[in-house]
Amino acid sequence: MIQVSLPDGSIREYAPGVSSMEVAKSISEGLAKKVLAAEINGEVWDLSRPLNENVSLKLLTWDDSTGKNTFWHSSAHLMAEAIEALYPGVKFWVGPALDQGFYYDMDLGDQQIGEDDLVAIEQKMQELAKQNNAYERIEISKKDAVSYFFEKDDPYKLDLLHNLEDGQITFYKQGSFTDLCRGPHIPNTGHIKAIKLTNVAGAYWKGDEKNKQLTRLYGVTFPNSKLLDEYIQMVEEAKKRDHRKLGKELGIFCFDDDVGQGLPLWMPNGTIIIEELEKLAKETEEDAGYKRVVTPHIAKESMYLTSGHLPYYQDSMYPPMELDGTKYYLKAMNCPHHHKIFDAEPRSYKDLPLRLAEYGTCYRYEQSGELFGLMRVRCLHMNDAHIYCTREQFGDEFRAVNDMYLKYFNIFGIDKYVMRLSLHDPAKLGQKYIDEPELWKETEAMVRNVLIESNIPFVEVQDEAAFYGPKIDVQIWSAIGREFTLATNQVDFAQGKRFNLSFNSAENKPEIPLIIHRAPLGTHERFIGFLLEHYAGKFPLWLAPCQVKLLPISDKFMDYCRSVHKQLRAAGIRAEIDDRNEKIGKKIRDTELSKVPYMFIIGEKEMNENAVSLRIQSQGDQGMKPVAEIVESMREQILNRTSS
Repeated sequence: MIQVSLPDGSIREYAPGVSSMEVAKSISEGLAKKVLAAEINGEVWDLSRPLNENVSLKLLTWDDSTGKNTFWHSSAHLMAEAIEALYPGVKFWVGPALDQGFYYDMDLGDQQIGEDDLVAIEQKMQELAKQNNAYERIEISKKDAVSYFFEKDDPYKLDLLHNLEDGQITFYKQGSFTDLCRGPHIPNTGHIKAIKLTNVAGAYWKGDEKNKQLTRLYGVTFPNSKLLDEYIQMVEEAKKRDHRKLGKELGIFCFDDDVGQGLPLWMPNGTIIIEELEKLAKETEEDAGYKRVVTPHIAKESMYLTSGHLPYYQDSMYPPMELDGTKYYLKAMNCPHHHKIFDAEPRSYKDLPLRLAEYGTCYRYEQSGELFGLMRVRCLHMNDAHIYCTREQFGDEFRAVNDMYLKYFNIFGIDKYVMRLSLHDPAKLGQKYIDEPELWKETEAMVRNVLIESNIPFVEVQDEAAFYGPKIDVQIWSAIGREFTLATNQVDFAQGKRFNLSFNSAENKPEIPLIIHRAPLGTHERFIGFLLEHYAGKFPLWLAPCQVKLLPISDKFMDYCRSVHKQLRAAGIRAEIDDRNEKIGKKIRDTELSKVPYMFIIGEKEMNENAVSLRIQSQGDQGMKPVAEIVESMREQILNRTSS
């Protein structure tokens, strides 16, 4: 008999060869109907695969992110089957699951798919889904796999096979569709009840502009129609909150072809938001004992070879510049520069922890097909810091970083979040990860213990660590329920050794510090993109570029209007006067559209009583109030950074 350990701590015994689906049925028939895949010792498997040894098993449903991921990847295969039936001769590249839904890249030859064709494809998918066809895993030799796709004259799959090793290749088949795929998949197509194809786009093969452009078709599916209806409603709301649309309307940022793709220009309103975020970070970090530094935007190749970044990240770095035989790279990360600052002076255990902070500008050459507004850019300003500490100090320092995240979540009204603890894969030591097996175990356990002790919600994910240590990816949800990756919090046990960093211990012996990489506010680009959606452009008072707009009813009240403006400016409040020759109704409507938090309407009665008529964004008319009273209230909100 083999032992199967379940998440609740219970252990069940089964005969070898039992499948995860059979385990699910032995627990509950209701569970068996809902389960989509199985997590076996941290790896996601098909439910039909046999278990032949003792395992740790988690049964995955729609409520698990990996369950959704498996559901959507299987849906991509269903979409491919439908397209192959409707567009004979089509050739497929890759069809991954996304955070919401899936896509498939395909070469349609002389055929085309347009927006008008999506309904027909959806209907074909529905027809195929109702056939309840099983997703069948087929292990195949490399020779036979190459032969199969050679006969299909499919250069895309042959290219994928080129980098795969014999003995590790699988096909998946459902209905009439067979594809090269490592899986896993849901049990059958019948789980897919609601289907929506969302977009057709172009995508260069392998993301390279020099390659052929393929057709990329996006879709999303659900196990019931109610979830699809909720998704469509969320999408409609998201369109209103699209950070690219709001960024243009509110004068936050822009792009220009002469500057370059993925290189945002921050306009005056956006720059105010940046400066407010930096002010918050600097105040918070100063209170926490950080020291600020500034580093150059370029560095010699030798430093990135020492750090190990070039071998791992060269494809994401801009090409080098060469001067007098020396190569220089645009800075893609701040950490090596900070390590050099640590090493610039002798360090003692009494100097630790040393916390170096910088809002550093980095440049990363993201593929053009992956650029997306502020969310994926090539120039980014990172709320970066590196903490150098002893092993004894690590727990307190890592906990303090997490506390900083929680403080920011409270300020910005972020109610839903989870930490993704990214671990290494022991099989990839020396390739994808630094070859220090004991240090991996030790640091992963340290991070896990801090999260457990702090009672912070987290999930563990295999094979997603940084090459130099485990990390936490911070996932947050906006007000309408969309998930974003905010930032990372990383443990580094390798860079100290690579840069020969050391401090004198209490025993007067050199020791290598542990390093924590952290960026609680992520980058200006990604975080402001998130905030635009989260607030729908209606920033809280402290963060709004223009905090109050003064609206005189006519020019004869301009002198009083200017005196109020002067009071506001003296109090540190960002204020503007709308002196256009327009009716007051239009001024109010325009100010509402520009999402300014406060409006002061000024006429004869207000002037005579040294007051203003106050309107607040989303709250409407508040009546006439003394200027001094409103100013004091606004100053308090700004000082406390209240979210409403």
